[in-house]
Amino acid sequence: MDGAVPHIGTLREGPLHASLKRWCTEDGDRLEAEVDGYVVDIVRDGLLIEVQTGSFSKVKRKLAHLLDAGHRLRVVYPVPARKSIVRIDAAGEVLGRRRSPRKGSRLDVFGELVAIPELLPHPALQLQVVMTVVDEYRKHHPNKAWRRKGWVVEERRLVGIEEVVTLDGPSDLAGLLPTGLPDPFTTADIAAAAGCPRRLAQATTYCLRHAGAIEPVGKRGNTIEYRLP
Repeated sequence: MDGAVPHIGTLREGPLHASLKRWCTEDGDRLEAEVDGYVVDIVRDGLLIEVQTGSFSKVKRKLAHLLDAGHRLRVVYPVPARKSIVRIDAAGEVLGRRRSPRKGSRLDVFGELVAIPELLPHPALQLQVVMTVVDEYRKHHPNKAWRRKGWVVEERRLVGIEEVVTLDGPSDLAGLLPTGLPDPFTTADIAAAAGCPRRLAQATTYCLRHAGAIEPVGKRGNTIEYRLP
């Protein structure tokens, strides 16, 4: 069972997750507390706080269960606004460091939310997107990660926080769309306005449709057109 008490705790916690959990914690919070058979990162006066640094598919059942049980739930998800890639050897010594040319955007969260689209309209769910600065440590492993020529991500470490975006419902989710979109708009319009891949734009509309934040109104050729309801 995802998140079951015997299986999930601090022993498997990575540096990025640990840093974000410390950043979220306030006096009086209970950490790594059991709630309905699951370990929750932070419990605070009727609010459950989960820091998720990996795929939402891994915690989909856990989140759905906690929401269905009537809990208020805040999910904190980091998006790397800026990232430095640090290469290390087998002993952990730094071989080199470079700044990644890619800059993240708030829209990137939809690339992960596609795993939990049915949860997005839930009134007890709050999402907190944290735009971070991180160091990503990579170690060389032959025959792995062929696209990166064998360099495998070992861990991510938090360097700083640039922005925090709190999303309380469909209208807030729709607020992540880039400005200047035509009415109606398509995924091609989103990709052009945001300067993002078409695949991310498609993930965005998929999530927003499930959340009730946008609705299809027709087609432009073979492409669906959308509008804010």
